[in-house]
Amino acid sequence: MAEILMSENAYESTLAPYACRTSCSRGRVYDEPESEHRNPYQRDRDRIIHATAFRRLEYKTQVFVNHEGDHYRTRLTHSIEVAQIARSICRSMRLHEDLAEAVALAHDLGHTPFGHSGQDALNEAMKDYGGFEHNRQSLRIVEKLEHKYAAFPGLNLSYETREGIVKHHSAYDTPANQDMARFNLHEQPALESQIGNLADEIAYNNHDIDDGYRAGMLAIKDLLKLELFGRFYTQVEHDFPQVSERLKVNETVRHMINFLIVDVVEETDRRIRDASIANFNDVRSAATPLVGFSRSAKKLNGELKKFLYKNMYRHYRVARMANKAERVIREIFDTYMQNPAMLPHHQQQEMATARSSDSLSQQRLARIIADYIAGMTDRYALEEHERLFNINSRP
Repeated sequence: MAEILMSENAYESTLAPYACRTSCSRGRVYDEPESEHRNPYQRDRDRIIHATAFRRLEYKTQVFVNHEGDHYRTRLTHSIEVAQIARSICRSMRLHEDLAEAVALAHDLGHTPFGHSGQDALNEAMKDYGGFEHNRQSLRIVEKLEHKYAAFPGLNLSYETREGIVKHHSAYDTPANQDMARFNLHEQPALESQIGNLADEIAYNNHDIDDGYRAGMLAIKDLLKLELFGRFYTQVEHDFPQVSERLKVNETVRHMINFLIVDVVEETDRRIRDASIANFNDVRSAATPLVGFSRSAKKLNGELKKFLYKNMYRHYRVARMANKAERVIREIFDTYMQNPAMLPHHQQQEMATARSSDSLSQQRLARIIADYIAGMTDRYALEEHERLFNINSRP
């Protein structure tokens, strides 16, 4: 035990003064003895990796539905890539890598099948029952829905990891005030959490280029119109003129990711200096997030996002699949709302528990159904739809 503590103390002594050390942690909801071998953020990371919701990410997709091929990124591979980028940035800035990794690995736990189309469809179905947002769902999973431990519900993660989950935001995700209120709406999360948030954007923008090119949706002639892509593709062509176009794209994406990582480190260091951030409390009380791109890199990244939205996310193949996915989600939801007796055994147990306390309202029933649908993988949702609507399918 003494050796483990000494090792952790030695590691934390190398961190920047404004890093989120384990001594800064506000702890867990349910008291537990500390591990002899792992710091609290390592335990959070390990519990996330062993969670059922994390394993299901293997068959939940970003843009392409799972059955379209094994080469495209899933929520699982995306989460691992986000964690790698977050750790790289934290190591350069002497921040706590384990916390950033835990937040990165957990940030998509609550996502529905079929990517953002599935989330939009479930949110629309739930509009009269409190809505649906995947950050809130991720928090429900780690605080309540995972059943792994006898002593408490959920995973009993540290405050800082749960805060990083619920305060995650992007063009597609908006933190919910009712959840953020429990984590101090006016307080900045740790730099490690902010880094996990930006690492998500770096990962999905650049890797969607790779997947879009692989799928034949994005052509080199169009990609070269992007200043960021064109800059590095030209360099790669000069350095490796004989390699295939496929490899040139790989190299270009790698250079783009490295460029954005370096920019985040340099810009965040500048903001920390300018704001005279001396310790972790200064991070908490900062008026705005400290982690971000420089103005020039933000412009380049913005051009990339607009390009992907126009040329990939609005591509007719993606739009067709999104329409099908939304119909699948909506029809499953409506069927269960109209006839909850068709729900599987576990959901029947939840309904029975709610009835026993006279709390099975329509809103409670809708949330049970939403939890069930959100936990489905792409292929399970398609199979469930088949079971419900194809008379020749086994129930």
